[in-house]
Amino acid sequence: MNKQRIRYLTAGLVAVALLAACGSDDDSGTESSSTEAATDGTEAETDGTEAETAGTEAPDDADAMGECEELVPVSLQLQWFTQAQFAGYFAAQDKGFYEDLCLDVTIVEGGVEIVPQTQLANGDVDFALAWVPKALASREAGADIVNIAQIYQRSGTLQVSFVEQDITTPEDFAGRKIGNWGFGNEYEVFAAIGEAGLDPATDVELVGQQFDMVALLDGSIDAAEAMTYNEYAQVLEAVDPDTGELYQPEDFNVISYEEIGVGMLQDAIWADAARLADDAEYEDTATRFVAGSMQGWTYCRDNVEECRDIVVASGSTLGASHQLWQMNEVNKLIWPSPDGIGYIDQAAWDRTVEISQSTPNLEGATVLTAPPTDGAFTNDIVEAAWAMLTDMDLDLSGDGFEPIEVTLNEGGE
Repeated sequence: MNKQRIRYLTAGLVAVALLAACGSDDDSGTESSSTEAATDGTEAETDGTEAETAGTEAPDDADAMGECEELVPVSLQLQWFTQAQFAGYFAAQDKGFYEDLCLDVTIVEGGVEIVPQTQLANGDVDFALAWVPKALASREAGADIVNIAQIYQRSGTLQVSFVEQDITTPEDFAGRKIGNWGFGNEYEVFAAIGEAGLDPATDVELVGQQFDMVALLDGSIDAAEAMTYNEYAQVLEAVDPDTGELYQPEDFNVISYEEIGVGMLQDAIWADAARLADDAEYEDTATRFVAGSMQGWTYCRDNVEECRDIVVASGSTLGASHQLWQMNEVNKLIWPSPDGIGYIDQAAWDRTVEISQSTPNLEGATVLTAPPTDGAFTNDIVEAAWAMLTDMDLDLSGDGFEPIEVTLNEGGE
């Protein structure tokens, strides 16, 4: 991308950014306007004319960036506890990016028993973060929600084993104890097993795993599910009892589900589809919220250690070196964003949907029983948010992104 694409979005998109587009009767959450809005991953087309809405005037441009009569309260539901996985939102809050966009954002911590998309569908929060397969499953069950920004562009799920186990491909799962978390986090594991020609019910011993690496370290399982930014760091923060030193990357084999072609889209911002279609103020708030979040994530790309500090100060119970590792690894999942941060790539979406429909679990159930109905995602809000940020000349693609080097300490301290 595409700085050019962001910088030169036409006046029609600027209008969409600042206004509520006219409400569609389709409760899928897609929008209609004088621009042809793209909801299926294609770029919106504009003719340079100002978008019109059903009798709604656009707010003054000044309101968009910091001259506010009042702040609009907004709540965001996280999908896990406070950690650098969500650093961009905490940074946007801490650095005043949301406030500059006339938003008063409350970040609601998640946990094991909290289903973010359910909180959203029930009206308990305004926006929620969720992995795409989980949210699509909720949507198929009746949750009227829509993906408005795909922040993570790639999957961070791994399968980690000690080198002595000689597990380097999913084919090597045969006859082994393979850890997985369940709760909808396991479908990349099942997809890899299927791609390897193995039957998960008979060829592999699948073991329920806690959200840590204890079972791998004590030998209870042969390979553990892990995220690049969290559980993998946990083994590198642990002491090898044979050497008295921390384990090193060369002590482990790591299978990346993204790299072997079964990665599924993960952290995305989800909105209430009915409100987005029918409530002009909510659409405007969604655009501002996504724009502020984009600022937060670009800030964390360029200020890794400061964002680590922001997360720690926000209440994370994880250690400082662990959070720095996490911030660095999360950046790798976001940047570069070839089409621009938040943009939903059709090919990645289609792969996620295909795996969700075709990969059975031990009970034979799949995440989805049919393709998602129209309106499961839209790029309109992302493009409108880009337009809102045009004058700031932000690098929203991160083409030159380079991760930093991080040294982990024992226990992540």
